[in-house]
Amino acid sequence: MARRVMEGRRLFTELTVDENLRTGAISSRDHTATRQAYDRVMDLFPALRDKRTRMAGYLSGGEQQMVAIGRGLMTNPRLLLLDEPSLGLAPFMVQQIERIIGEISASGTAVLLVEQNANMALRLATHGYVLETGHVVMDAPAAQLLADESIRKFYLGLHEDTSHSNYGALRTQRPERKWTA
Repeated sequence: MARRVMEGRRLFTELTVDENLRTGAISSRDHTATRQAYDRVMDLFPALRDKRTRMAGYLSGGEQQMVAIGRGLMTNPRLLLLDEPSLGLAPFMVQQIERIIGEISASGTAVLLVEQNANMALRLATHGYVLETGHVVMDAPAAQLLADESIRKFYLGLHEDTSHSNYGALRTQRPERKWTA
């Protein structure tokens, strides 16, 4: 079974954290498995323990993202599809979400991550795909993509030349690519 966590979180803002989590297991008839999944979510996201009875609409963006991912985990999926989990989050929260996605993956749940924060995505991934205007222009093991100088310049904004003060200037320079679209 696969579960997806959509961009924008899509929580039920008038429901509590607990109620949102339980909606993720609404189709489950195995109450023991649901309880175990709930406990796993609380272990992954200890910040939610004290907020279980709060309405989801009043949580911070990072806490809402935790609820959204937690809801996706409530049926113990074999595959978790995450769409832009770092979107709109503070850098500290992005680090927490990255750590948690790593834990989810390490625990045996396969994760398919669609993420514009390519640096974070490639640190988590075993394999990566580079998309440009909706087309795959390159795919390789994540470590190979992270090490590729043209990928580092063009997509990650990491480069040795310090004459550019911002990423936008680098993008307009359009470094030579080793791949074709």
